[in-house]
Amino acid sequence: MSQNTKKTDRRAAPRTTAEGTRGRHLVEDENLLQRAYYAVLRFLRRSRRRWRHIVREKRAHNFPESERLLIKGLLFAWSLLPMLASHIGEGYRKLKRRAVRSAEKDITWVERHPMHPMIFLGVGCAVAAVALFFSVYTRGTTVLYDGQIIANVASPATVKAACTDLERITTRALGAAYDIDESLFSYESGWMKRQELVADETFEEELSDEIGLVTPAYSLYVDGVRIGATPYEGALEELLVQLKNNASDAGTISITFKENVEIKEEYVPTGEIMNLGYLAELLYSTKTAEVTYEVKKGDTWSEIAEDHGLTSKELLALNPGYDINKLSIGEILTLSASVPYLTMTVVQQERYVEDVMYDIQYTDSANMYKGDEKVTSAGQYGAADVVANVTYVNGEETERTILSSVTLREPVTQQCLRGTKERPTWYPTGSFRWPTSGKITSYFGGRKSPGGIGSTNHKGIDIANSYGTAIYAADGGTVTYAGWMSGYGYLVRIDHGNGYVTYYGHNSKLLVSSGQHVYKGQQIARMGSTGNSTGNHCHFEIRVNGVAKNPLNYLK
Repeated sequence: MSQNTKKTDRRAAPRTTAEGTRGRHLVEDENLLQRAYYAVLRFLRRSRRRWRHIVREKRAHNFPESERLLIKGLLFAWSLLPMLASHIGEGYRKLKRRAVRSAEKDITWVERHPMHPMIFLGVGCAVAAVALFFSVYTRGTTVLYDGQIIANVASPATVKAACTDLERITTRALGAAYDIDESLFSYESGWMKRQELVADETFEEELSDEIGLVTPAYSLYVDGVRIGATPYEGALEELLVQLKNNASDAGTISITFKENVEIKEEYVPTGEIMNLGYLAELLYSTKTAEVTYEVKKGDTWSEIAEDHGLTSKELLALNPGYDINKLSIGEILTLSASVPYLTMTVVQQERYVEDVMYDIQYTDSANMYKGDEKVTSAGQYGAADVVANVTYVNGEETERTILSSVTLREPVTQQCLRGTKERPTWYPTGSFRWPTSGKITSYFGGRKSPGGIGSTNHKGIDIANSYGTAIYAADGGTVTYAGWMSGYGYLVRIDHGNGYVTYYGHNSKLLVSSGQHVYKGQQIARMGSTGNSTGNHCHFEIRVNGVAKNPLNYLK
């Protein structure tokens, strides 16, 4: 089949009625737009040719006539322009001639009536004197408060504005409403030197000084709390700089305050203005604050006290009513602590020679008990040159970052024997358990002797409970005494080795004998009230090398 045949087939392909109608509309719209475009283009071309023709005829003075109203209006306006310009020029020339004639008359009058130089000089001096007077003097008002002169101001309105502002400031500073008694003011108006007038801000400060309730000052705030105030500008900034300088040296890297420290310019109660020396002493000191501690698993009363720098007795005084033997997880204990007004963090770069720990090499020995060790060849520390950044918070080290460490001397390994022989059950463990249960009725140290019985220097603690309560060995060891001993009544004494000896007194019955080995937690007696005693209890002592120690520092 030829190409002509294919084209004929495509033209003959049927179309839907909607497609045919839409196509005809598109063609008609395109034709209409083209016709409008060409019509506008022809109109613009004719208009441009016509305007060029009018301009040419105008230049040739042919004054073409036209039947069109627009053309007639343009030609009429064009012809009026030369006449209008001529009228404006003539008016300007008349005004100029009048001004010249007036100036000539004035000059002629001056020439006919000459002024004496002294008169001219006098008038000039008078004008200068008036100007000088008003530049030096002005009308002002002298303000008196309760008979005392405060200052000279421009007008009484200044006083009114200052009183309103000062009442607002005083109310905020004192925390209570305050109104100034306006009946105490009196005014004297008159001429006065301008330099004698004070600014509005100065008058407000002088009025505040006269009233004396508040004072403009510079206040030091630490974490939003005002610590003190001074009237001297820049003094507080200098004080903070001195605090930092006193804590720094050549190796200081940075000094910062943990708290948010601010200096504000404000009015404060006059009584809060303080001496800078006292303020510096206050910032160096500490304040008493109350902190709490939540009991955790494994805590004991003595450990909590020791960790916070307290004795067990001091901790109990802060928490009256607590049973120190039955602490519960989650209980909140009150601790007393002194905290500084300012927490200063100092980062120092330090260089020092540090000991390098030696290694320990162990050799098993069947002749020694398990847990026992014996040094056969002592180790020797090495040495290293160390450079570190050290962080101190109020003088106490909190962090140390090693920057470099150069070994100067290698350490020497220590040789030790380590026991492998089974340890007897009675052998001491080195730690002490509570010998019995009950309530502490008397603590270690000075006391008022109950009923006049017993020593006022108590060498142990008294744990009270019912008659016959079991008494246990606080640690393994050898019984060195079991029997009656003066004021102790029936006493058990156990030697635990390494200088530790425990005493158990006032028993009703003894269950061990002298020379017997006992293990930790073994029952050794029953509670009673023998000897110098006012009730059933166990008198428990721990002695180290013969010196009585506070048992609460050892019991776990």
